[in-house]
Amino acid sequence: MIKHVTEASFENDVLNSKVPVLVDFWAAWCGPCKIQGEILDAFDKTLKAEEASICKVDVDNEQELAMKYQVMSIPTMIVFKEGKAVGKQVGVRNEAMLRTMLGI
Repeated sequence: MIKHVTEASFENDVLNSKVPVLVDFWAAWCGPCKIQGEILDAFDKTLKAEEASICKVDVDNEQELAMKYQVMSIPTMIVFKEGKAVGKQVGVRNEAMLRTMLGI
């Protein structure tokens, strides 16, 4: 299940996760973000809980998180493993690319 995270929940949901986390930085008004959202929804249904998780950060509501992780364009996806950002991609990515980013 995709979680919508905020600055308050980011540490617990992303940085302290026991599995890799793909974080989608997006906005409701962004056309490519909607396309990526549909891809992520379908991808999430194929993920096992022990493989990875997906979180979303609304850049309009969480501007400090977006600045902290240098999100300049959306959609931007960042993979976190063991509390560290280990990969970043800008633009729409298909499921195969997402799996590669996560290393699964």
